[in-house]
Amino acid sequence: MYLATTGRRPDAPPRPAGQGRRVPGTVIALGAVSLVTDVSSEMVTAVLPLYLVLGLGLSPLQFGFLDGLFNGATAVVRLLGGRLADRGGGRHRTVAGAGYLLSALSRLGLLLAGGAAGGIAAALAADRLGKGVRTAPRDAMISLSAPPEALGRAFGVHRAMDTTGALLGPLVAFAVLWATTDAYDAVFVVSFAIGLFGVLVLVLFVPAGAGAGVAGAVVAAAESTPTERRRSRALGDPVFRRVVTAAALLGAATIGDSFLYLLLQRGLDLPPLLFPLLPLGAAAGYLLLAVPAGRIADRTGRRIPFLCGHAALLAAYLTLMAPPGWPVALLVLVLLAVFYAATDGVLMALAGPVLPLDGRASGLAVLQTGQALARLVGAAGFGAAWTWWGPRPALAVAALGLAAALVAAWRILPEREAS
Repeated sequence: MYLATTGRRPDAPPRPAGQGRRVPGTVIALGAVSLVTDVSSEMVTAVLPLYLVLGLGLSPLQFGFLDGLFNGATAVVRLLGGRLADRGGGRHRTVAGAGYLLSALSRLGLLLAGGAAGGIAAALAADRLGKGVRTAPRDAMISLSAPPEALGRAFGVHRAMDTTGALLGPLVAFAVLWATTDAYDAVFVVSFAIGLFGVLVLVLFVPAGAGAGVAGAVVAAAESTPTERRRSRALGDPVFRRVVTAAALLGAATIGDSFLYLLLQRGLDLPPLLFPLLPLGAAAGYLLLAVPAGRIADRTGRRIPFLCGHAALLAAYLTLMAPPGWPVALLVLVLLAVFYAATDGVLMALAGPVLPLDGRASGLAVLQTGQALARLVGAAGFGAAWTWWGPRPALAVAALGLAAALVAAWRILPEREAS
């Protein structure tokens, strides 16, 4: 049980009885849905390269093209999910549920596609579409279910549960492969069943009006101020634009986890069989740090932890330039875990209270899409720099870029946060 320890701001809107002392049940339920769904999705993610490249004979270039194309499409589809969730009085659970269901059904698509490239592409597209549609409505439900002064802790709890599923998924996949003598079809069937269970958890335990209690209190408080009434009709808030700009600048200076893991693998001369242990190490650290980072953000304000998280990423870049070895690798993984713990949910907690209630999902979708597209640009730029100049010069340029983005974000992000 996670108890609130932060004081309540005197100008904060009144909250319903029982809110604020604990992480709301809706947040726990959404965390359980994400945990189960991530077990399902990471089962497929863990075996998909082996299945497509070794099993079906796709070239690494073909697989990379498909994966990059659909990951980019996911970022754009988030806008659609946010817009649909906000229309008609807020249909967050319905839209999120449709996204979860579509991702689960995509596992059957992989099963039925056989070796057909078109069928595989359609199944991957359905999975990414489902992920893109559900993300913003889910985060909006978290933002509307917890009081503003406890949003960091609420998102931290959710992200910790989500990461637990990401850690369990590959273990379940390899257990199924071991038990069935490398039968990839069995992985897809089990993944489909677990994904459907996640949808069932959503329907049974997440209320249809998730966030209505806190949302109603904020509406009641906002009705007395003309400024808040005007802001509730548009997403043109200048403070929110500053948050989006800072997140996009920092995202464009982020080179992508895969490159960091490749640099570690090259430095350690790690066998390919052990390569998946690197992201699992960072994920385990994220799991341990997500809740404490959220609680710190609630106490101190979210701006400083968010910037400190990117400072930890900058330290990871600089550490990678040291002579390779296991101490360097462990430090990089710890710094990467700190980065995600201090930025992922904290950014949503920073932006959520700025947004109007009737546009919460749409606004978060804009923020997430801008950040994701900026990160795609940053990763592509680093890949090109690596190709032209080599890894160390490219890493030095990336570190300089991130340092410059940190200085800019420090000036852009608002010092006073909405409550």
